[in-house]
Amino acid sequence: MSERVQKNSSYLNGKSTVGTTTRVKDTSTVSGMCPICIHDCPVLCEISLSAFRGREALYPDPSQFGTSTAGALKDYGLDWSHFNVQASLFEVHGIKEDSDVAIFPNVNTETKVGGIPLKLPIITGAFGSTDVARLNWDGLAVGAALSGVMITIGENVCGMDPEAKIENGKVTYSKELKRRVDAFRKFWDGKYGDVVIQTNVEDQRLGVDVYALSKLEVNVIERKWGQGAKAIGGEVRIRNLEKAILLKKRGYIVIPDPEDPIVQEAFKEGVFNTFERHSRVGIPKEKSFIEDIEWLRKQGAKHVFLKTGAYRPSAVAYTMKFASEAKIDALSFDGAGGGTGMSPVPMMDEMSIPTVYLEAIVLRCAQILKKKGRHVPDLVIAGGFIEETSILKAIALSNFGGGPLVKAVLMGRAPITAVMKSSYFAKLAKEGKLPKPFAEKYGTAPEKFFIATPELKTKYGKRFSEIPLEAMGLYTYLTDRIGVGLKQLMAGARKWKLDLLDRNDLMSLSERAAKVTGIPMADEVEKDAIERILA
Repeated sequence: MSERVQKNSSYLNGKSTVGTTTRVKDTSTVSGMCPICIHDCPVLCEISLSAFRGREALYPDPSQFGTSTAGALKDYGLDWSHFNVQASLFEVHGIKEDSDVAIFPNVNTETKVGGIPLKLPIITGAFGSTDVARLNWDGLAVGAALSGVMITIGENVCGMDPEAKIENGKVTYSKELKRRVDAFRKFWDGKYGDVVIQTNVEDQRLGVDVYALSKLEVNVIERKWGQGAKAIGGEVRIRNLEKAILLKKRGYIVIPDPEDPIVQEAFKEGVFNTFERHSRVGIPKEKSFIEDIEWLRKQGAKHVFLKTGAYRPSAVAYTMKFASEAKIDALSFDGAGGGTGMSPVPMMDEMSIPTVYLEAIVLRCAQILKKKGRHVPDLVIAGGFIEETSILKAIALSNFGGGPLVKAVLMGRAPITAVMKSSYFAKLAKEGKLPKPFAEKYGTAPEKFFIATPELKTKYGKRFSEIPLEAMGLYTYLTDRIGVGLKQLMAGARKWKLDLLDRNDLMSLSERAAKVTGIPMADEVEKDAIERILA
């Protein structure tokens, strides 16, 4: 544990998320400061950057806003690597007991979340009003549609749309929201996946839900109570003075005040380059929440979801209670701590419940509700998922008998990375600037270095040319990597259907993992079975 503490302490005064570091490596384990702090030091640590830029030092590098995502640096002491998947041998579940049939490509990874079928147990999002979502939307939306998964359009999209029409305080048209919905539907098969419209306090005030349901004919509305990366509402940066003024007039909190002449002068002189736009936090109450969900259904919502963050355990219990009473279709919990926008770095590192701990609490609440015969929504877990092993573990952990309570995971940063990397390498290919090792190994034409090209060409024929390269990247990542990897793991566990995964398919590799989740340690698993078999 000493190494972990040392690692975390060294980050206190130097973090790559904000571009700070220290002059020496052997920093104080208490403060993270250099043991000797000298006058003639040209290095920017957290303290020195804060002396120059103040609140800017709280956020991921402002100059990278719109072209980056950020996540926590802290080691929480428990993650999915603390578990291994049990391999089985003598039994086959979910498929014919025939070696010619029970092969990993025949594993079924389909699931349903809130009544919506998915080809993979994945929801992508929520991608809201941040520039990184807007700029990469076509790749995210089309890639999700091709993969047969859901995509969530996040908060504040209409409010941030300069071309949105707002009459009597309600949105009647949003070019940006319509663009996002249409992009997904262009390659949507009408069966697997769907587009989800997420709404926070600002969105509800603007009537985004009614607009989306009535004008865009969406099927799913998701209320939002927060996320694992922060608990203080959505935040973005604005580089344009006129837009900052517009957003303030629309009711957003904009810092500093863009209408203040002194602030305007400082902005024009380059003292600072971006304004902060903040959303208000919701303060949910059971009665009003239940009434709101009933109202949404009357407005035409076919599926109603709720997204919340990694709040304290009592808040998790209240959320489960409210969601059960309202009989919502799906409920997402987001563990600490990454984000797609400008979540405060100290908040990503130091606030909220990490993912594995959070799921354990959620499952405890779900079991209590089930024992009482009450409604338990389909559960979705978010917080740092990037590959198939952690997805399998999160689902298996939730099956106490009767099927997994966790139906899927929510992935945010990873899909954006897949799309951004695809975009950048396609650009390098066009400019003839691909890294030499990459070009020698995979070729210089994007159609060659995306391995899913033949498959997509066969499936879509003439329409293949309409698929953005970025969408091919996301499809390849989700389907050809995560999907195939998940099938291999499930076949190794001898489970050919996703809903057959259960807690017996896992073993804990640390005492903390066993204590938090109740999954036995590797040296304790099936001890009784050994005695019974060999007696």
